[in-house]
Amino acid sequence: MIEPRSIDDLAQRLAALVPPGLAQAREDLATNFRGVLQTGLRQLDLVTREEFDVQRCVLLRTREKIESLEQQVLALERLIGAGTFPPKH
Repeated sequence: MIEPRSIDDLAQRLAALVPPGLAQAREDLATNFRGVLQTGLRQLDLVTREEFDVQRCVLLRTREKIESLEQQVLALERLIGAGTFPPKH
């Protein structure tokens, strides 16, 4: 998730964009911006970079295993199609 400090920084930057005539409302706006940003980001159902990297590794290992199993199935299909079977142990 995004760090609270980053949300605060973004809220302050948004509040800084308020026209000079509304300067006294700037802090209230920053607080409101912060709340809106937190709520919006929570609804996005984001994951941390660490969680993403872990899932990426799991996916890569799964893909490698599937490719290995596909090769085994092809080899078995060739054996069945050729009518030759490996010796039984």
